[in-house]
Amino acid sequence: MTTYDLVGVGIGPFNLSLAALSDGVPGLRTLFLDGKRAFSWHPGLLLEGTVLQVPFLADLVTMADPTSPWSYLNYLRSHDRMFPFFFSERFHIPRREYDHYCRWVAERLPSCRFDAEVTALEWDETAAAFAVTYRSSAGETARVLARQVVLGVGTQPVVPEPLRPLMTQAHAGRVLHSADYRVHRDRLAAAPDVTVIGAGQSGAEVVLDLLREGGPFVRWLARTPAFAPMEYSKIGLEHFTPDYISYFRGLPEAERERLVREQWQLYKGVSAETLADIHDELYERTIGGAEPPAALHPGVEVTAVSADADGYTLTCRHSPQEAVFQIRTSAVVSATGYAARRPAFLEPLSDLIDWDDKGRYQVDGSYRVALDPRVSGGIYVQNASLHTHGVGEPDLTLGAWRAATILNAVAGRTVLPVPDRVAWTTFGAPRVPEAAGVEEPRSVGSLR
Repeated sequence: MTTYDLVGVGIGPFNLSLAALSDGVPGLRTLFLDGKRAFSWHPGLLLEGTVLQVPFLADLVTMADPTSPWSYLNYLRSHDRMFPFFFSERFHIPRREYDHYCRWVAERLPSCRFDAEVTALEWDETAAAFAVTYRSSAGETARVLARQVVLGVGTQPVVPEPLRPLMTQAHAGRVLHSADYRVHRDRLAAAPDVTVIGAGQSGAEVVLDLLREGGPFVRWLARTPAFAPMEYSKIGLEHFTPDYISYFRGLPEAERERLVREQWQLYKGVSAETLADIHDELYERTIGGAEPPAALHPGVEVTAVSADADGYTLTCRHSPQEAVFQIRTSAVVSATGYAARRPAFLEPLSDLIDWDDKGRYQVDGSYRVALDPRVSGGIYVQNASLHTHGVGEPDLTLGAWRAATILNAVAGRTVLPVPDRVAWTTFGAPRVPEAAGVEEPRSVGSLR
């Protein structure tokens, strides 16, 4: 079997970033595998007019290596779009173009192999390496060895428990997760009444798109106390820095759990522009005293759902008022986010992974998973350590920085320098010299 220094499982933006940054590194042999036929990024929500919530500099490589040929700017140059991009004065780029940019990189990197679904990951003591088994859609099976493995398998859609029994083919196109919205968009636009659940960006974009279609009455429900904008102040964004990750990792587990729950506006809020567009659409549609084509209900949780031939009855609870009420609707879109998953191919290694008491990975500062001491190789994870690294985990802003951190750990040397201190904010208590008993001065310029 061929032996690689690094095998990446899954080719989403985060592992694609690692593949791009590791391309051409001397002495490092890499392979990245994905079961899909080609790269795709949230295809169900690639709607016209939607933009990334992070600036274009948060591409696959620039925040770690702005000289890389795999940058978004080089993509623009390769497609003769540099001047149009310059004249557009965009800092936040179209989501469809980000998807196309990633596909451009994935198709050109020799280390990326699609139609290669990993089916098993085992530790081979004799070879002192991981045995990675994968197969194509035609049923052809192959096996390689990897000294280190990076899991970038992505997250799975989360659906509220009352809706789960209805996520079947019998209700396809009428009860769905927002990940599949684009597939069923025409059918939903033709429905008389659509209920969208979830106060994040995906829910807001579905609501706005349906309003612009001008067809159904749109009802927007959310458990959060408000349809709130994502925190986007310059100081607030410092939660998406290595400084905050280091601070967060040093907190007790209970405190980390509390912070992740309370900081939902940092990573689950809606862009202010999208909220403004929804408001403007409703304003335009109610000129002359017309009834609004939508209803917005924060603080509401769906507790039960029943189906009949004419649609669905949602039993809801308004938490602040402790009021229970019912809603009739023709279709339901659950824009309730995503969660990390434990892939089935890890089962042969399950007893060698040091899971925490909630069945999650225990991850160190280099994103390496705690394993049985008998395993000399390393397993690293991407976007699977929200509980240990904080709210920046799913954000594209830190993607290249994290990939460079993993790359340095895998290579055993500094391939790309990564900063530890970049924020103006001191998240923990200030350093106090023992003798002085006062805060130690900090040089802002050197960030030491």
